[in-house]
Amino acid sequence: QAVHSGPITELHRRKQLAPPIRMTQMLCQSRSQSQGSDPLNSGVTVKLRTRLLVSLLFGGGLLGAWAYVYWEKQQRRWQQRTEQLRKVALGQGTFSLVDHTGRRRTKQDFLGSWVLLYFGFTHCPDICPDELDKLSAAVAVLDQDASLPPVQPLFITVDPERDGVPALARYVKDFHPRLIGLTGTPEEVKHAGRDYRVYASPGPKDQDGDYIVDHSILIYLLSPDGLFLDYYNRMKSSEQIADSVRNHMRSYQRL
Repeated sequence: QAVHSGPITELHRRKQLAPPIRMTQMLCQSRSQSQGSDPLNSGVTVKLRTRLLVSLLFGGGLLGAWAYVYWEKQQRRWQQRTEQLRKVALGQGTFSLVDHTGRRRTKQDFLGSWVLLYFGFTHCPDICPDELDKLSAAVAVLDQDASLPPVQPLFITVDPERDGVPALARYVKDFHPRLIGLTGTPEEVKHAGRDYRVYASPGPKDQDGDYIVDHSILIYLLSPDGLFLDYYNRMKSSEQIADSVRNHMRSYQRL
């Protein structure tokens, strides 16, 4: 028995070690399979990615279509408003006035340029300076976009008795550097204002001979062909005016 104990013991030892070794191999194989590519899982992943891509493309297409329809709707509204304003027939005539340098100017001199026009007077205490500041700021905003043509700011006095060439020359320096001031005889000024239906009425004079001119407060937009396109009252900000002029420019280029 002692002779056979050694081999028998070794055999039993090998048998006892065999199951753990096989179990370890099985675990390693299972782990390697789990870390490898599973055809079923890969197929599911591809399907999910495909569905996500299709959803994104479909959603992007819907968003693009909505944006295009909205843009077309806005353009139709803009063109309808433009046509309605043209039917008002403002600014259809011409004017002949003198600018702040003493040069005679007519409406034809400004054809080919976009114009923002304001009627006021240099002795105005607050409203006219505020409106001209706003007009100048709108022009400055538009000047920042190199793709847009420059806008010509114009100021026509409704008080020719006090607003001669020297007074206008001093006044326009406080605003946009391209601002042109225009004056003339009382009849010439009245004719220019009448063409744009501008209301202007001098008030009573005080003991110093000073007076206030009551007048309509509007900024007019004229197209390069000299047509009246839009107007902006005191409620409009410089940014809103700039946005409106920009839209008119783009619509005008497509016509």
